Amino acid sequence: MSRARRHGTSRRVPSDAPPPDIFDRNRRRLRRDRIASEFGRFDFIRAWMLDGIAERLDGVTREFTDVLELGCFDGGFVAPPGAIVTRIDAGARFAAQAGGVQAEEDRPHSPEASYDLVVSAGVLDSVNDLPGALALIRRSLRPDGLFMGAFLGGSTLSTLRAVLLEAEADRPAARVHPQVDVRSAGDLLMRAGFALPVADVETLNVRYASLFDLIGDLRGMGATSLLPDPAPLRRDTVARAAAGFAARADAEGRTAERFDAIFLTGWAPDPSQPKPARRGSGTASLADALRPRD
Repeated sequence: MSRARRHGTSRRVPSDAPPPDIFDRNRRRLRRDRIASEFGRFDFIRAWMLDGIAERLDGVTREFTDVLELGCFDGGFVAPPGAIVTRIDAGARFAAQAGGVQAEEDRPHSPEASYDLVVSAGVLDSVNDLPGALALIRRSLRPDGLFMGAFLGGSTLSTLRAVLLEAEADRPAARVHPQVDVRSAGDLLMRAGFALPVADVETLNVRYASLFDLIGDLRGMGATSLLPDPAPLRRDTVARAAAGFAARADAEGRTAERFDAIFLTGWAPDPSQPKPARRGSGTASLADALRPRD
């Protein structure tokens, strides 16, 4: 018996030890490989995110020459004309299909100050270290470089979450990923060192004939649970969840599921960027502005 156990003490973990992973990294890589050949049939959520990024990018009046698509899937992002695009994905098959390289978003993947635009759609919600991933993106950008990202968060899969909780009311298990809300996403941009950070949310409601149709879509897009050591789902639990899903159907027999896309925009700091006014430098009085006028 060790001295620590003999004296009833436990081994201390160093305070700088990394936190345990939220998601199973190996399962995430394997799942992306599994869906790669058929992903085009289930890419509607990512296509919706890429459309939103493209709309926001249209409002940016500058040229981009070196672009990183982080979490490239099958390479759906259409880069600005003339840009050189580097594509990275955690899945080996997606990376190969897109002519990119395999790497994880929250581990070092790019030289510092290599790109003037980084785009990421549909992957940052399943990385273990989201603050670290954003910090790596910021460091990979040149001064005044732009990051545009989108991932599922907010109240995504609220119907699925509710029916599973009802079906396992006696002993509920974690089966749906924890979600980042839009306010927290904006805070994370600031923590990562981005200038002029903006976070906003768009919602897409998709109607399904059954719970199994929803699960089929989630499997096809690689969005089922990556939480470690999942508790097995019993048949009676699945049956109760399916009944609860059907009970929420509209007059046409379809149940709506919610997908919230959190869109992020941030710039690598540069002296040329506008700065917020110094606190206390205003010349107008709030009291005067609110005073009733005759």
